[in-house]
Amino acid sequence: MRILVVNPNTTQSMTDAIARTARQYASPGTEIVPLTPLFGADGIDCNFESLLSAVAVMDRVATYDEPFDAVVMAGFGEHGREGLQEITDVPVIDIAEGSAHIAQMISRRYSVITTLDRSVGSIEDRLLTAGLADRCASVRSVGLATLELDRDPAAAIAAIVEEARRAVEDDGAEAICLGCGGMAGLDKEITTALSVPVVDPVAAGVRLAEAVVGLGLTTSKVRTYAAPDPKKIIGWPLSQHLAR
Repeated sequence: MRILVVNPNTTQSMTDAIARTARQYASPGTEIVPLTPLFGADGIDCNFESLLSAVAVMDRVATYDEPFDAVVMAGFGEHGREGLQEITDVPVIDIAEGSAHIAQMISRRYSVITTLDRSVGSIEDRLLTAGLADRCASVRSVGLATLELDRDPAAAIAAIVEEARRAVEDDGAEAICLGCGGMAGLDKEITTALSVPVVDPVAAGVRLAEAVVGLGLTTSKVRTYAAPDPKKIIGWPLSQHLAR
């Protein structure tokens, strides 16, 4: 089984960290192929950057020239999943939805700990659209941008632990979802600090992708995620034109 794990931003060190976590949790025989977009922002902290990343991620997957069995979008609720489901036949797992599904299997209520406060609304919207909001106790931010997680992991862990503690004690959360692909690999330290289940979003995405592929299921092509109708599209895939 080959799974494409796509970092939506262009920071290679973050792609490398995501890949390490993905490989740690992948089953024997699963090949993890980490991909970094060829254009876009080096960190995603707003709607403009997220929408730009959607095009970049679809471009990266569309131009990957080997067979693959699933795609894990390693941006927490970033735009683009629906488009990818239209242009591919394989399962596409968004780590925000994936980790929330897992959290609901092991707890009655869960909270998400994310980066900046401005990201809270978009995550709430993604969970609501996916039908996962009813059991979300809260979405809390640590006040750190995506790139700050990469630059100072120790400060990130301390901030995440503090907000997770508040989510458990004040909001009634029984499990925590790490709300950014850049938080991959931090789950064990936070679990140790709080004695509460912590869902690593990249790990959840990979394991769910394996499960869906293992069940022999693919994305439904009836109505919603049917392939786009043939149209004249200028300049797509974009990366092929940028390389000229």
